[in-house]
Amino acid sequence: MNLHGIRAIYRFEMARTGRTLMQSVLSPVVSTSLYFVVFGSAIGSRITSVEGVSYAAFIIPGLVMLSLLMQSVSHGSFGIYFPKFVGTIYEVHSAPLSYLEIITGYVGAAATKAIIVGLIILATARVFVDYSIAHPVVMVLFLVMTTVAFSLFGFIIGIWADNFEKLQVVPL
Repeated sequence: MNLHGIRAIYRFEMARTGRTLMQSVLSPVVSTSLYFVVFGSAIGSRITSVEGVSYAAFIIPGLVMLSLLMQSVSHGSFGIYFPKFVGTIYEVHSAPLSYLEIITGYVGAAATKAIIVGLIILATARVFVDYSIAHPVVMVLFLVMTTVAFSLFGFIIGIWADNFEKLQVVPL
């Protein structure tokens, strides 16, 4: 297993997130915050609680998972599609890396980015609602498994797509 190659792909993909911080991190956080404001005030004023949990706290897991799923598919598909589009994928193929190592680098970075966005959204939810997490270890394990699975799915979409419109078929 070529850990240096995996780390190189991972670091390159994470650096790309730093260059596109507005669309990679800030945009999903702002749009999810708008969901909190709209659903929390519009519907939350009519529904006081769901089985003893306030409506605003009740929608937090759904909004976090919605963002997590969308981000992991998007980062997974775009991460492999863009090198194909610009022609730099041949550099990755010429490196002494197996397909498993290439997938591990791209999918690991996509899952990491999605988890970061999910945790930022969870922290942002604290601004709007007071909530508690009953099983934090199970939550983190579930977040990791979900993001890895959907990042793999996004990776498959990125390999399949031959134009930018096909990248958006599944997320839409």
